[in-house]
Amino acid sequence: MRILAIGPLWRGSNAGGLFRALSRQGCLLEVVDEFYFISLQTRTKTTKVFERLLRPLQTDEFNAAIKKKIAIFKPDIFFVYKGAFVLTETLEFARQHGCKLALFYPDVSMTAHGTNIPKAIPLYDLIFTTKTFGITDMKAKYGVKNAQFIPHGFDPEIHRKLPISDADKNSFDCDVSFIGTWSPKKEQWLATLKRACPDIALKIWGEQWFKSTTTEIKPCIQHTAVLGDLYAIAIQCSKINLGILSEQVSGSSSGDLITSRTFHIPGSSGFLLHERNEESVLYFKENEEAGFFGDANEMAKQVSYFLANEPLRLQIQEAGYKRALREYSLDERAKTAISYFKGL
Repeated sequence: MRILAIGPLWRGSNAGGLFRALSRQGCLLEVVDEFYFISLQTRTKTTKVFERLLRPLQTDEFNAAIKKKIAIFKPDIFFVYKGAFVLTETLEFARQHGCKLALFYPDVSMTAHGTNIPKAIPLYDLIFTTKTFGITDMKAKYGVKNAQFIPHGFDPEIHRKLPISDADKNSFDCDVSFIGTWSPKKEQWLATLKRACPDIALKIWGEQWFKSTTTEIKPCIQHTAVLGDLYAIAIQCSKINLGILSEQVSGSSSGDLITSRTFHIPGSSGFLLHERNEESVLYFKENEEAGFFGDANEMAKQVSYFLANEPLRLQIQEAGYKRALREYSLDERAKTAISYFKGL
């Protein structure tokens, strides 16, 4: 099976991890990485202005490169991860060249990343979503009948036990960490935790935390993301890793129920304290393979409880790690995806 995969390959990327897992399962793989064509990491206002001006030209060059790769590689499956910059004409070109079209969409809302994705959705032969509610959302909004649920998984090349140096400990050791992008809910819940447990060492890693206005957590914000091996190290250096989920946004019928961190944390042998819902408890047994909480107040109580009960915490941590290794790697997700590709 020849697969042309479209998406980023940077170390720690969920897309890149899935592509490599498909390769390990025996697929012939070529990748067109949007980061080679489209500037997405600018920070200053001046460069952002130029970025917006260049974006249409960059998008055209990106799609031209995809078409060229299709003509040379002759893939069976044209496999797009998210696809914010993949144009409908490129999908039509791929179909004309004998490709089956598949989309892997990892986010809550289909409308949060520009106009190309909603336009392209009806063209795909198969759509994977990491959100169970994504199936009904796409059916209701776009008439999609070909969506399948595949949850995130951990990347065994990234999310793994690593040796921890003294320098790592100095940078990352803490009682509790949250690793993820800022949102109002996450800020409020972490502020509740810090007010209830003012003496805990809390570290907050991720993007957009400059938006936080809560005084209690400002000293805890690290003002950077942690990616790749440093992400796994940060997980291992935290006694408790919080799984606070994103709230509902425009274009979705629900907030997150699980996320990539649901599997990254146990896969990196970290202790997972996760927001409880009807879905999250299906993956790890409560108080046996992970801890859970229903709201910010219970989260604070659970943090205090597990910090005070280290033997139990370490026992749960090890059991969650073993469960992740057995069932939740991206290799298992790749096997599922391949089984659907074979049915196209």
